[in-house]
Amino acid sequence: MNHSRLIKPLLDGEYPVISHGLGVYLYDLDGKRYLDGSSGAVTACIGHGVKEINEAMLKQANKVAFVYRSQFTSEPAEELAEKLSMLSKQVKYWSFLVNSGSEATETALKIAIQYWQEKGMKTKQKILSRWMSYHGITLGALSMSGHPLRRTRFVPLLEDYPTVSPPYCYRCPYNDTFPNCKLKCATELERAISRIGADHIAAFISEPIVGAAGAALTPPPGYYEEIRKICDQYNILFISDEVMTGIGRTGKMLALDHWNTVADIVTLGKGLSAGYTPVAAVLIQDRIIEPIQQGSNLIMSGHTFSGNPLSAAVALAVLNYIETHDLVNKAHEQGLYLVDQLLLLKTKHFLIGDIRGKGLLIGIEFTSNLQKIPFKQEVALTNLVLSKTKQRGLLVYPAASGDDGVHGDAIIIAPPLTISKDEIDELVSLLDHALTDVTQELQLNGLLA
Repeated sequence: MNHSRLIKPLLDGEYPVISHGLGVYLYDLDGKRYLDGSSGAVTACIGHGVKEINEAMLKQANKVAFVYRSQFTSEPAEELAEKLSMLSKQVKYWSFLVNSGSEATETALKIAIQYWQEKGMKTKQKILSRWMSYHGITLGALSMSGHPLRRTRFVPLLEDYPTVSPPYCYRCPYNDTFPNCKLKCATELERAISRIGADHIAAFISEPIVGAAGAALTPPPGYYEEIRKICDQYNILFISDEVMTGIGRTGKMLALDHWNTVADIVTLGKGLSAGYTPVAAVLIQDRIIEPIQQGSNLIMSGHTFSGNPLSAAVALAVLNYIETHDLVNKAHEQGLYLVDQLLLLKTKHFLIGDIRGKGLLIGIEFTSNLQKIPFKQEVALTNLVLSKTKQRGLLVYPAASGDDGVHGDAIIIAPPLTISKDEIDELVSLLDHALTDVTQELQLNGLLA
C-alpha cells in the first residue's frame, strides 16, 4: 500500500486494509478487530456479513444487474417503490431511486422547484434551510447545507440557502430554555419567510435530527409541528432529509414520526441499503406528483444508475430484514440503554459536555470545562478522540458543534441496530478507556486547565 494511487480522505493518511466484517465488528488484514460504533458513516444499520442480503444480491445478479431507466423497469425497483410508499401511515409516496444521499437531496430540490413551475408559480425557486445542517456534497445539496467547514472552499459557487438557526438546546441561539423559549428556533422560520417573501420560496429542508453538522441535535417537542404549520401557512413545501435518520435509525421508521409530522418530500439513503450497495431515494407525496403528471409528465432529473435492479433487490432485502427482526423497536430499546451507559460515563469524564439524540443516533459534544467552553481549534480534540478510539478498536463518527458550528468538538455513536447489550457494554468500555487516553495526552501536553 506504500505506492497507492487511491485518493483517500487524507492523501498521505495511513489506513488499515479491511479484511472482512461480521455483525457489529470489522477486521483488518492484520487481524485487528474494530467494534463499528458508527455503522461506518451511520450506514451499516443491520451489521456486516448478513447472509440473507448477500443471497438476495447474488440471486438478482444472476438475472440482470443493470437496465437503463428510460428503456426498462424491473420487478425489484417496482417492489421497492411499493414498499417505500407505505413508510408513512398517513400518506402514500412515489419513489425516485438514485445512488446517494447527495443525489437524493439535490433531486428533492429540483422536484420542489418543478412542482411550483408546473402550477404556474415560477417565482418560487429558493430553498430555505438551517445553519448547522448537512444535505450533501454536490453543489445543489451543499448550497442547502449550513455546514461552514464544508461550504468554505466553494462559497462563490453556492446559493445562500441557510437562513434559520438550528434547534440547539445545549447552546440555545436565544439563550433560553425549553419550554420557556416558546420554540423561537422554529418561529424564526416565519421571520425569514417574511423577509424574503413566500412568493420566492419553494421549500424548507431540514434533517429531523442533525447529523454530521451538529452531532445529533434533537429539536424539542412541538418543533416540527410548528415548522409544518408555518410551511402550510405560507404555501411552502417541507422536505425532510432522512438520509441519515431514516429506516429505523432513531427508533422510528422515519425520524419525523417522533413529532407526528409528515413531510411533502422525504429523502432516504445510508440505511436504505445498510451499506450493501449504493442506493438512495426521494419520496414524493401524491399531491406533489399530480400537477407534474398533469403537466410535463416527467421529473427533470435522472442518473445512469437510477432504479438499478441489483441495488433495488438489495434494498428490498434490507427492509425485509429490518422488519423480520423488529430492528426499529430494537433501536429504540437499545438506544435507551446506550444513553444510560453514556450518562454514567459522563460523570467520569469531564470532557463530555452533552449527550443527545434518539434511538441509536447519539451525539456526544466535548467541552473544556463546565462552562461549555470548547477546546481551541489547534487542539483538534475530535481528531484526537477518533485516533484514540480507533487505537482501542472502536470506530466513531466525527461531527461539528459549537455556537457557530465550527469551534466545537463532537462525535456520533451510531452502531448497527442489531447490537446487543453486551456489545453496547463493550462499546462504552472502549470509549471509556479511549477518553482516559485523551485526557492523559491533553495533560501531558499542558492543554488542560
